[in-house]
Amino acid sequence: MGSTNYTDTFIQVADDCPAELADPPPVGGKAPTVAALQYALISEHPYDFTSDDVLFEVYATRHSIPAEARAQAREEFFTQDQACLRSSPLGKRYGWGIHHDADSRIALVPFGSDEYQSLAADSSVKQLKAMRSKRA
Repeated sequence: MGSTNYTDTFIQVADDCPAELADPPPVGGKAPTVAALQYALISEHPYDFTSDDVLFEVYATRHSIPAEARAQAREEFFTQDQACLRSSPLGKRYGWGIHHDADSRIALVPFGSDEYQSLAADSSVKQLKAMRSKRA
């Protein structure tokens, strides 16, 4: 099983992120977007879930997988490589950094905040950027 988890890592917003400050993704529409689901899950439970947990939970929610089938579905989900949270719209579009702690648990960090600046300057934390939306 592949994993998208990082440890002691900070994913900064993408260089081409249009947000000047962090902004929650819109919730409207027929079904919640991936960004809205990721945001709700991570913001309501900081440092409770790993990246793998969030990616699978969003997948399971969007595909209406019942609770009793989720263990098997998760195993099948991770038999294929999955994009990590560097490709999340939270860092590409909405201005949210993602901090992975020593146990791979994640939390959102708003762009422009003191916490964001501190984590971005911390040399003991691996620094990555969210993927750009457009080619350089």
